[in-house]
Order: sequence, then structure tokens, then C-alpha cells
Amino acid sequence: MSQEDANAALESVYTARDPKELADAYAAWAATYDAETASLGYLLPFLIVAWIARYVPSGEGPLLDAGCGTGLSGPSLRTLGYDDIAGLDLSSDMLRIAGSRGAYGELKEAALGGPLPWPDGHFRAFFSTGVFTIGHAPASGLHELTRITRKGGHAIFTVRDQVFESAGFQTVFDELERTKKWRPVEESPWFRCYAIAEPDALVKAFVFEIL
Repeated sequence: MSQEDANAALESVYTARDPKELADAYAAWAATYDAETASLGYLLPFLIVAWIARYVPSGEGPLLDAGCGTGLSGPSLRTLGYDDIAGLDLSSDMLRIAGSRGAYGELKEAALGGPLPWPDGHFRAFFSTGVFTIGHAPASGLHELTRITRKGGHAIFTVRDQVFESAGFQTVFDELERTKKWRPVEESPWFRCYAIAEPDALVKAFVFEIL
């Protein structure tokens, strides 16, 4: 395991051309994902917990970890008293690892951007880190995530700088606000998502209240 291995794996997921290629890339990376992203100082699965704790009282749920990967956020949330968490990911290999953590009551395989297998207003909040990034979930996936989140609930997620404008995130944000599906609550400054490597990889965290 090395930073070189991690960088090569990152390249494979960022250059995937469709959901199948992305799932295949994560299948190949699943077994070493946690160790290799840790070697880069990957912050997001742990940092997002702070925003969740700010807006969602512990004991309120259910929460959806949208694009949960190996489930790195789940145990931190359980430690803080969140015990009703579902996970969603396009990679069955990543979901198997997430399931082994004992933090998720429900895990489902699906890709963001398509229909999601929950009814309207099901979740108290959804959160997502490292998913709205290069070669990953489209901004349009926010429509379906908003649909399955209840009124008064929250959308808490990060977006990578390189796709924010080019992939139309602001357009989707504006559309959801204009149609009174959500309202903006907080956004962070741009910040590094890797504490050790990739100093130019910047993300911003966003919080919206569902209307």
C-alpha cells in the first residue's frame, strides 16, 4: 500500500465513463480503499459528521448515507447516537464492507442519477461525501435525493470544485430553490478533502433544508 497505489485507484474512478465502469473500478479498489484513502488523509467521511450533528439531533432518523462506499461515516455517527442509518452505493463490493461495520440497518445497491428505492419523504436527512465529484454522480441526482427526504429535513453534502460549474450544480441548486423544494442554510468555504496528499483537490460542503 502506498500513496502511489491510492493515486492510481483515484485515477481509475475519476476516469470511469459510465456507472458500470465506475462500479468495476470500485470493485477492484474495495479491499484496500480504507487504508489507501487514509494514507492520503481523506477527511470527508468523518468531517461530514460535524454538519450532521449541527442540524440533526441524535436519535432522529432515518438518515441516508448516499454513496456510502465502505461505510466510513457510519461508525462515527453510531458513536454519537445516530442508530437509524441506511446506506446506498453502486458497488456491491463496497456495500459488503459497509455491512461488516454494523452501523447500517439497511444497505441498497443503486446509482445516484436514477430512481431510488424509497418513498417520498422517507428520510430525516441525507448526507453524501466524495460522491458529487469527477466522473461520479450527476447533479440531477439531487432531485431524487430531495424527493425521499421529508419536509423540514436536511440535505448535507459535498461537491468537488472541478465539477461544480461544469456539471451544472448551481443550476440544479437554483431550480430546487425556485420550485420551493429546498432552501439554502449553510455552505462552507472551499477546503482540502485530503489532509496529506492532493493539495489542489478542493470541495465545499452544502446544507439545505427540505421544504
